[in-house]
Amino acid sequence: MEIAELFSLHSFSSKKNRLYQAFLELGKVVRTMFLLDYVSNVSLRHDITAITNIVEMYNAFLDWVFFGKLGAITENDPIEQEKRLKYLDLVASAVILQNTVDMSFAIQTLMSQGELIPIRHLAALSPYITRHIKRYGDYVVNLHNIPQPLEATKLLL
Repeated sequence: MEIAELFSLHSFSSKKNRLYQAFLELGKVVRTMFLLDYVSNVSLRHDITAITNIVEMYNAFLDWVFFGKLGAITENDPIEQEKRLKYLDLVASAVILQNTVDMSFAIQTLMSQGELIPIRHLAALSPYITRHIKRYGDYVVNLHNIPQPLEATKLLL
């Protein structure tokens, strides 16, 4: 008998199956243990909140970037939907990269002028800033203006 036959989707989806019931109860135990740890561990709560905030900032950034058609994908074709999401990810990644390069350059300039920048200030920086971007502006592409190579810019990672 093959493994696929032993663990078929049908045999696990039945609520009368004892293995299904055992995994259901195990999941409840794991969730309860996590909740007890979460309630009693201040450091864990702090870490989860910080990570959640980063994810929420990224999602807000994506919403800002994806402003056409009010952020709705109106295509019914799954391939076209996937393309739109990949294009969104590409544009968002390009903006994040440019923001990181610009911030790194500004920080390096300040440090070369003798400014002391506390680590806590650097830790508070985010590449999801959008205030400097003209979302509805005209973009002129100058093919004769060759950008500085990325290797020439020391990214502060």
